[in-house]
Amino acid sequence: MPDWPQLLLFIVAGWLLNLTPGPDVLYIVSNSLRGGVRAGMVAALGIFAGCFVHVAIATVGLGALLAASAMAFTVVKFVGAAYLLWMGVRLLRASTPDWAPDAAPAEPDLGRVFRRGFLTNVLNPKVALFFLAFLPQFIAPDASHKTLAFLALGMLFSFNALPVTLGYAWLAAWAANRVQLVRRAMHWLDRAAGVLFIGFGLKLALTDHPAP
Repeated sequence: MPDWPQLLLFIVAGWLLNLTPGPDVLYIVSNSLRGGVRAGMVAALGIFAGCFVHVAIATVGLGALLAASAMAFTVVKFVGAAYLLWMGVRLLRASTPDWAPDAAPAEPDLGRVFRRGFLTNVLNPKVALFFLAFLPQFIAPDASHKTLAFLALGMLFSFNALPVTLGYAWLAAWAANRVQLVRRAMHWLDRAAGVLFIGFGLKLALTDHPAP
């Protein structure tokens, strides 16, 4: 596990990254706008459950990759770095989505909202790629239990995201008549997260393979 300053940076970075709009956030917000805050929170819980599928899959994959050759490490490193840089540039250039509600809140089928939130997360391969690209930034190359550290960080990231996603559900219901205010805030969050992605991408690209 990282030391306390690194762990604090991990938590803050996780909050900032989870604040940026993406498929999961848009699903939560749209359900909250259409069905009220309860529907948005159920959507957030479905996505939260889906994260653990990715954590488990990525943990097994990372353990195998870190035990492989220096060449395999280098390939994964540059793929991850390229992905983070691409995400950063995309966020810096992104236009803010329009979240204006199209109808008054209606009573939703909460079971279906949960299931769709779960599948929205599980069926998005970019989530697994994100875990593989982001979490190793906080694992020391000489750590004795890399797989365990990855699993612990993945769990922490998922629980760390829950207050943010639940907050989005509440904010979307509150902001139904204040859309312009929310859109301006998302504009600057996109830019801040873009800079963060680019920084992590460059850091990953410059990381050396640990000595055997």
